[in-house]
Amino acid sequence: MPSTVHQQPAAPATAAPPPFVLWREVLVSYAAPAVMAGIGGFATGQTELKIAAVTTIAGTSALVAALLGARHRRRAPGSWVERGPRPLLAVAFGLGAAALALAVGLAGAQWLPRIPALADSPWPGRLRFDLPVSAAIAGTAITWRWRGSRPRRRRAR
Repeated sequence: MPSTVHQQPAAPATAAPPPFVLWREVLVSYAAPAVMAGIGGFATGQTELKIAAVTTIAGTSALVAALLGARHRRRAPGSWVERGPRPLLAVAFGLGAAALALAVGLAGAQWLPRIPALADSPWPGRLRFDLPVSAAIAGTAITWRWRGSRPRRRRAR
């Protein structure tokens, strides 16, 4: 009597990780913070937050994702970034991006109010907070996603 149970072929033990597609990563890095901060702006009635959601918050996130993602894609196979532990790398690149963005945000908050058109605007003051937070999240996320797209190397025993 033939068996009616169909057996599925076993999946390969080392399936390839999903590819890292930079334009999709940058698009998500813009859209996700724009939507989330925009919802917060609408929920609290803060016009300033609604505008920042699509400019400084999402724009910084997309810029960091594009620059860092492009840099990661050009890394040589077997580089220290490919070999390092994923969580540590993600945190390190997130903190590095935040530190650079904080420097830019502080400089912008200092110098932009000197432009007559921006003298009364609250926008330059937001740069101190918006830029480093957005850069930290984008740097961490893009490094995590890129590192996850790299094939795992087996350790020699």
